[in-house]
Amino acid sequence: MPASYRISEAAALLGVSDDTVRRWIDSARLPASREGTGPAQVPGADLARVATELHEAPQPGATRSSSARNRLTGIVTGVVRDTVMAQVEVQAGPFRIVSLMSREAADELGLEVGVRAVATVKATQVSIDVP
Repeated sequence: MPASYRISEAAALLGVSDDTVRRWIDSARLPASREGTGPAQVPGADLARVATELHEAPQPGATRSSSARNRLTGIVTGVVRDTVMAQVEVQAGPFRIVSLMSREAADELGLEVGVRAVATVKATQVSIDVP
């Protein structure tokens, strides 16, 4: 089943307010659907598209240094698999994070465009978890 997010979840992943997400839904920038009287749901793939549009890659050296134990929650915006390896791209606020991992790991985690993921950065290694 494809990932989808409530308005508040979508807003948190994009780093904007709930009202901004509602305005984007009203203006058709972000599609949303509702089952019965349930909350509006934004498709994960569309959320990933908007996340990519919102945050251009920062210039090299433009970001500040930070702790080696950073956990950055974001949304998967790209997955490229071959027979052995996978390249997974996550947009976490203004940060684009790319991780190389085994295809088996990416498959086990269910990493697809639109899935919420947590990138853990320590030294030169980036690992991706699904919360």
